[in-house]
Amino acid sequence: MARRWIPRVTALIFVAGIAGIIITTINGNNAGVVLTIGLVITFAAVALIALSSSAASRIDVFEEADDERLEDSIMALVKSGADEARLRALVRDARRLGHR
Repeated sequence: MARRWIPRVTALIFVAGIAGIIITTINGNNAGVVLTIGLVITFAAVALIALSSSAASRIDVFEEADDERLEDSIMALVKSGADEARLRALVRDARRLGHR
């Protein structure tokens, strides 16, 4: 949920911050206000960078290892007498539910 609203809020802060710096500069160049706006923009940028770095997906090698383990489990169940088509359909549905 936060992955949706944090980028939107930071974009709003960026736009409002740039407008605030322009307006403050035109109205008398108050250094304290400009620095405050700059700090708020900086904190928003750091939050966006932190969100982007934590949203990285898993390394492909780990995904392949999980897939191989799952395939081995499926084949073991097929060898013990399970219907392969129904079992693969069940696994496909379970993975689809897991990705929601």
